[in-house]
Amino acid sequence: MRQIHEAGRAPRFILSLFGLLVCVCLSFPVQASAGQIKIAAASDLTFAFKRVVARFETQTGNTVLLAYGSSGNFYSQIQNGAPFDLFFSADISYPRKLEAAGLTEPGTMYEYAKGQIVIWVPSSSKLDLRKGLAVLLNPSIQKIAIANPLHAPYGAAAVAALKHAGIYDRVKAKFVMGENISQTAQFVQSGNAGVGIVALSLALSPPMKRAGRYVIIPQEDYPPIIQAAVIIKSSHEKALAKQFLSFLKEPGTVAVMKQYGFVVPD
Repeated sequence: MRQIHEAGRAPRFILSLFGLLVCVCLSFPVQASAGQIKIAAASDLTFAFKRVVARFETQTGNTVLLAYGSSGNFYSQIQNGAPFDLFFSADISYPRKLEAAGLTEPGTMYEYAKGQIVIWVPSSSKLDLRKGLAVLLNPSIQKIAIANPLHAPYGAAAVAALKHAGIYDRVKAKFVMGENISQTAQFVQSGNAGVGIVALSLALSPPMKRAGRYVIIPQEDYPPIIQAAVIIKSSHEKALAKQFLSFLKEPGTVAVMKQYGFVVPD
C-alpha cells in the first residue's frame, strides 16, 4: 500500500510543477513576444521621443531603435532601401512622395503634429526678442543659425518667414546652416552663432530651456509645418509599427508631445 501511495504522489507533484510553470509564463506575456522596430525620426523629435519611446518600451516590453536626422536625408535613404520600419517626417511632403512611389504601407499615413519655429538666443544675449524677426537686423549679430532649407523643413520655414518679413536678402549672408534642426540648435547653444531660428520643441527641451530664451514666430508668416508618419512597405515588423502609431494617439502620449509644443493638426 505504501508503494501505491508514493506512486500516486509523483503525478500530482509533476502536475503542480507544470501548473506553476504555466503561471510563470503567463506572468510575462510581453517578454515572450517582445520585438524591435527601427524608426527614422526628424530631429525636432529628439527630446519628445526620448520620453515617448521610454513609455512605450516600459508598457510593451518592445524595443525601439531611433535614428535622428533631416527629413530630406531620410527620404533619400528610404528610397535607396534603408531598413527602417517607420518614418516620422517633419514635412508631410516626404511621406507623400514615398507613398506615391509605392514604398509605404497603404493606409498608414498619420499626421502626428504641427511644428512651430522660434527665435532662440542664449541667456547672456542682450537682443530684444520682442522685436521679432526684425531683431536679426541688429548689427551686433555676426551669425544666424538656420537649418539647411534644401532638406530640413524647419529651415525652409525659416526662409519663408524671413522673406515674409522682407529681410531675407539683408541677413542671408550671415547664415550658418545645420544639416538638421538639432545641429542648428547646437550652433547657437555653443556660441558659433549669436541667434538661431529653431523648432519650438527644442526650445522647450530642458537643456535649451535652462540655457536661453525664445520668441515664437507667428505661424501665419510661413507655410504650415505638418508632420507625418508612415510605415515603410519593406518593414518586417508592420504589426509592431502599427502598435507604436496607435500608442502615439493615446491621450497620455498626446499630452507628452504637447509639452514639447507638438499639437495634432486639425
